[in-house]
This record gives sequence, structure tokens and C-alpha cells, in this order.
Amino acid sequence: MISRLVAFDMVRTVTETDIKDANIFIEDGEFSPSGLIENIAQTCAARIGYANKYIFKKGIQIGFIGAIRNLEIFERPKVGEMITTTVDVKEEVFGMTLASAKIMIGHRTLVETEIKIAIKELEN
Repeated sequence: MISRLVAFDMVRTVTETDIKDANIFIEDGEFSPSGLIENIAQTCAARIGYANKYIFKKGIQIGFIGAIRNLEIFERPKVGEMITTTVDVKEEVFGMTLASAKIMIGHRTLVETEIKIAIKELEN
């Protein structure tokens, strides 16, 4: 659901996604609201996956969307456009991550929201 991981640190993760016609979230030539939310969730997953593999040397963990708050969709991207998704972690506690997220094309903000992700701990 994302094309490239562009930037990573423990607070901010940035991805780029090429909106392609073959994507299952395309509706009438535009990326659907569900696709936008999934793109944000996949950016969160890329953050967790990158940190686990390269920093913590851990295996894959499964994450679940716990909540979406204050979702504002100003514009939906069209097929052929590239979106940039930024997730900024606000708080992490007890396997829950609260983050703010923004999807943009250039300097245009398409989506803003807060997302809560629950991470299932690895089983031994």
C-alpha cells in the first residue's frame, strides 16, 4: 500500500505512494477514504517494521487500528498522482501508539487525522 519509505526516526516516518489504477481502493479515478486510512496505517506499519528489523532486531509484530480521530479529508488524490504520508508519534505506552498523520501532494494537505495503533507483543 506504500511505494517507498522516505524517512524514518523514532518520532517521524514519511512514505510516498504512487496512486495506480489497479489499486483496490480506487473509486471513479480517485483514492477512496478507506484507502487513505489504510495508507496511514501502512505507514505506521512501515515504521514499526523498520524499527523492529534494523534497531531492535525483533521479528514482525501485528498491529491493529485502535481508533481514528479528527479525520479531515480535504481532497482525494487521483490516479497518477503521488502522495506523501507523514506520521508523527505523539505517545507510546503499553503497546499503544498515538500519532498524528498527514497526507499531502506537494504543499497541498489532503488528509489530517490522529490514529491509535495497538501492537500485539511477540510470542515466544
